[in-house]
This record gives sequence, C-alpha cells and structure tokens, in this order.
Amino acid sequence: MKTLEEVLVDWEAVIGLEVHTELTTLQTKMFCNCKLSHDDEPNANVCPVCLGLPGALPVPNEEAIRSIVMAGLATNCDIMPRSMFYRKHYFYPDMAKNFQTTQGPVAFCMHGHLDLEVVGQGAAERPDASIDKKDDGSYVTPVRILRIHMEEDAAKMVHVGGKEGRIGGAAESFVDYNRCGTPLIELVTEPDLRTPEEARLFMEKLRETFLALGISDCSMEKGSMRCDGNVSLRRRGAQEFGTKTEMKNINSFKNLHDALEYEICRQAEVLEEGGVVQQETRHFEPSKRRTMVMRVKETADDYRLFPDPDLAPFDLSDEFVEECRARIPELPDAKRERYMNDLGIKSSDAALLAGTPATAALFEEAVAVTDGKHAPVIANVMVNLLPGYSCSAAQIAALAGLLAEDAITSAQAREVLELVSGSDADPVAVVDERGMRQTTDTSTLEPIVDAVLARCGEQVQQYRDGNKKVLGFLVGQCMKEAQGSGNPKLFNQLLASKLN
Repeated sequence: MKTLEEVLVDWEAVIGLEVHTELTTLQTKMFCNCKLSHDDEPNANVCPVCLGLPGALPVPNEEAIRSIVMAGLATNCDIMPRSMFYRKHYFYPDMAKNFQTTQGPVAFCMHGHLDLEVVGQGAAERPDASIDKKDDGSYVTPVRILRIHMEEDAAKMVHVGGKEGRIGGAAESFVDYNRCGTPLIELVTEPDLRTPEEARLFMEKLRETFLALGISDCSMEKGSMRCDGNVSLRRRGAQEFGTKTEMKNINSFKNLHDALEYEICRQAEVLEEGGVVQQETRHFEPSKRRTMVMRVKETADDYRLFPDPDLAPFDLSDEFVEECRARIPELPDAKRERYMNDLGIKSSDAALLAGTPATAALFEEAVAVTDGKHAPVIANVMVNLLPGYSCSAAQIAALAGLLAEDAITSAQAREVLELVSGSDADPVAVVDERGMRQTTDTSTLEPIVDAVLARCGEQVQQYRDGNKKVLGFLVGQCMKEAQGSGNPKLFNQLLASKLN
C-alpha cells in the first residue's frame, strides 16, 4: 500500500466531518427533567419520556437551545428563525421508543464556516500545487459548515464477552438509559477538508470553541465529543466526487488522523487496481491502524423521517438570538491575537495558552500579578516548564520574574517547580534558602572567564578557527569554576566578547 504522501500526488481526498457534542454542562436532559449524569448507577435517571412509554410527552430544554444558538453564532452560522423537530426511525435497543428526535432539513444553525490555519509539518500533507502557501509553508483554508442541529443522544450499550467490547461475538449486552435523551448537537461540515491533518485541526479548533463557550466538557475519551469522518477520492483536477465511506465514532484526534490516512491509502489501492469503492460504514481499529467494514451505509429514506407531532415548530425571536450573542465570551482566535499583539507572545505559545479556558485564565492571572511585566517569560514557563506541576498564578509570576532577571537558569526553574508544586511556597524564598541565585555581577564573573581562557588554550584556538560550538564547553567550564553560582548567559556574553 502506498504512503499518504505518494497517494496525494495523484489523488485528491475529499473529507467531511460529522461532529457530535453532548451538552454536558446542562442540568437536565433534552426533553424531560431527568438529571443529566452518566456516573450514577445504570438506569437511575430515567422517566417515561426517556423510555418512550405510551402517552409520555416531550418538553424541550430551553438552555439546550440557547447553547446550540451560541455554538452557531461562534461558528459564523445563520440562525434560522423557524425550525422543527423530526422523528428519525431505527430499531435498536439504545433508543427504546425506536426513533430519535432530531431536526429536519432546516436546523437551528445553517451555513457557517471556520478558517483553518495549517502550519508546520501538518501543512506538508497538502501538495503545494493545490493551495497557495506562505513562505514558511503554512496556509489558511476556509471550512464551510452545512448545519448544526439539535438531537438527543442514545443509551449506552455495554457488550460483554466479545472482542474489543463490540456486539459481534458478545455473550450478552446491557443497556444503560441514563445517557438516553442527553442534549446533543451535531455539526456537519461541507466536504472542504483535503488532508487528515486538516480534519484533526478542525476538530481541535471546534473543541476549543465549545470549551470557551462552556457548553460541553468535550471529552473524546468519555464520549461526550465524537466524530464520524466521510472520505472519498478523485483524480487531481477532477470535479466529480468519488464514492465515500464513513468512519464511525472516532474518539481521539490521533485516531481521526490515522483512520482517514489509512482509508485514503486503502481507497487509492482499490481504485488503482481497477476495483470499485463501496459506500459503506467502517470501524477504525486503533491497535491495528486499519478500518474494517461495519455495514452497508443507510440512506435517509431508511429512517422514514417526518415532523414530530408532539413538538411544535420553533420560532426564535431576534431578542433571544441577541441574548445568546451577549453570552459569548472572547473566543480562542481573538484571545490568541490579543496575546500576540498586546503582550508580545509568540504565535505557537499564544495558541496553546488561548486554547483552554482554564489555562488562559491562569496565564492572565499570572500576568496581572506582575502588572503586565514578563508576559513572554510567563508564557514560556507555562508552555515549556509547568506541564506536570501544580502551581498558583503568584508562584508562576514569581518564577518568571527570577528567570527574567537571570537570577536562575531554566534547569533551576524546573527544580524550583518541583519543590513548590502543590504547596504555597514562595519560589523566591526557595531560591534564596537553597543558595540557587545566580551571580550577575560581571566584575565577579570576569576573573573566572579569564582563568578558564588561560587554561583552555586548545579550545580557544578551535573557536578562533571557526568551531563556534566549543563555546558551550567553555561556558560549562566557567560554571564549574563558579560552582554553579555564575549566570551562564553572562558567561556566554563575556566569553564571546573576549574571543572575538
């Protein structure tokens, strides 16, 4: 089988995503007052509406509708003033009433878009000839959103005795209806994505957006955010779409990338050998990094969709939409730009800090402690040093101050983090108590530099002959001479000035 890079020379992948996100921050289910929780005992949070009992009537959750409108506004969708719920029929134990309540042709949110910035190695997946790239190889591509519609989630099925927890070969199956009726929004993109990396980045950006809105915990591991990937191939330059396959319920960003990569290469092999790609639903097996057939793809006709007679059409007022708009906080893209423009944070650090609400809040609190000073150093501490440790904003600000003053090295900063993590200890006090503060007085350091240069004549000559790497050795000798108390940055500067 060819590699992805080899395949994309001659073939163009056409990818669309269907992203399902549970509104986990709500208190109750979509059409009843049952508690919204998946951690309770199985079937503890159910009622006649959840179980589809005769005569039970659904009542829509207003907060859920407010959440989907916010999601639509944040993704540049048009908010439809009038829409309605439909019944989507299928027969499986995870929906006791044998139909799912969902939206029809017109959803609450229609025709949006997100701009996707692709940088670094990921940008190399897309051949240069297919898109205009910047000098550094990066590019921006718009991804259209067809719709975001509201529906209810199904119950959780647990299959026991089979392989990989699937129904095939299972000895028995259990149903937990606690999840049944959970408010779920489904975002459907147009087939605008062209590489697995673009699909992965789109999912990451969508997750960051929904987290910022506070409508979901977006946990792919727990299943509150899931993705179906649709992919087909066509010859480069062709306009007509090929036959697509669908990968169901992908539960991590890496699995999304790997599933699409495998499926693109598999389809290319089928087509180049003269075969025909079948329209079907496939399952990705992460352990084997391959997709397997689950079933032949159903069509919309199989679901016998019709308007739900128990739910009246929705008319969303302008006042309701504007109320939703007013609730939208600063979104990750705007936050990233502010960090770059106002605080001087480099793009990659700003993106990481702005991507998660908790991280952004901690960063901004640490910057506020220093009245805006040392923001780039604080960003560097949080991105490169802090992961794995638990520190307060004040501790982060204090550590950044020490680094900015060259009082400690990055290696010492890690040591300090380990000492103060999970406590209320002051990093400045820890540094002073342990004698870690670096000497920055050049009059003290210069004699050490002179002594090292005098006894390292061979390395001095190597430097003057063009071997600049030897400077690191000389800095190390100075640090050894100073017993670790000298500042390596100043040693580097003093050595360079004397050697040149």
